[in-house]
Amino acid sequence: TERDYQSYLDIFNSMINFVKPPDLLIYLKADIPKLVSQIQKRGRDFEYAIRLDYLKNLNEHYEDWTGQYKEGKLLVIDVNHLDFVENIEDFSFIVNKIDLELNNLFNQ
Repeated sequence: TERDYQSYLDIFNSMINFVKPPDLLIYLKADIPKLVSQIQKRGRDFEYAIRLDYLKNLNEHYEDWTGQYKEGKLLVIDVNHLDFVENIEDFSFIVNKIDLELNNLFNQ
């Protein structure tokens, strides 16, 4: 709900006052079909109760939040066509993107 989201946002904003932001925030972005596929793949019974409208709402809030993130570097990686758990090349792709973002001399 909007109230829950606002509560989490308030907690985050309070924490930021006491904790240094990460050197790099990584957002593994996925569309609803990919999220559902991952839930099915994990096979956790409690996750099967997650509703599609909840996932849609969660994705929208993540988009809004990351769009306003100004605490440090943000790396958004679209994982819709990646399987970094089963495919070592996909995992390496993500690690390389992170490495480049953290160590690239041209990023300010």
